[in-house]
Amino acid sequence: MKTLEESPPDATHWSTRSMAPVTGLNQTAISRIWRAFGLRPHRSEHFKISPDPQFVDKVRDIVGLYLNPPEAAVVLCVDEKSQIQALERPAPILPLMPGVPERRTHDYVRNGTTNLYAALDSASGNVIAEMTPRHRAESSAGS
Repeated sequence: MKTLEESPPDATHWSTRSMAPVTGLNQTAISRIWRAFGLRPHRSEHFKISPDPQFVDKVRDIVGLYLNPPEAAVVLCVDEKSQIQALERPAPILPLMPGVPERRTHDYVRNGTTNLYAALDSASGNVIAEMTPRHRAESSAGS
C-alpha cells in the first residue's frame, strides 16, 4: 500500500532500495511484490486532451503547411524548450495502480504564451507568417 499511497520524503517515487528499509523487507522481496502486482513506480505516461473547439482545424493548417509548403519556401516552427520541467500542470496526476503507470498531462501551465508559425520564401526573402492569438484554457473551455 505504501507504494500506491505515499511518496518517499526525498524523491519523486519509490525505488526497491528506498522501500526496503521503510518496510523491513529486503530489496528482492520488494521487487517480487511489485512484479506480482504489476507496479512500476518509476514509469509514468502522459496524456493530452485539447479543450479547443478549433483544434482539428488548427492541426490541419499546421500539418498542411509542413506537407505542402509554399513553393520555394522553408517552413520553420519556433516553440518553447520541451525539456523544461513542468512545475505546474492543468490537471491532477492520476495515481499509480496495479498494472497501470502513473499518468499526467503532457502540458503545463504556459501563462498565455504565443506560438508563431512561419514560412520563408527563400527566393524573395519574404516571411509568410501567421500569429496564433494567446490561448488560455478559460477561453477555450467556455467556447
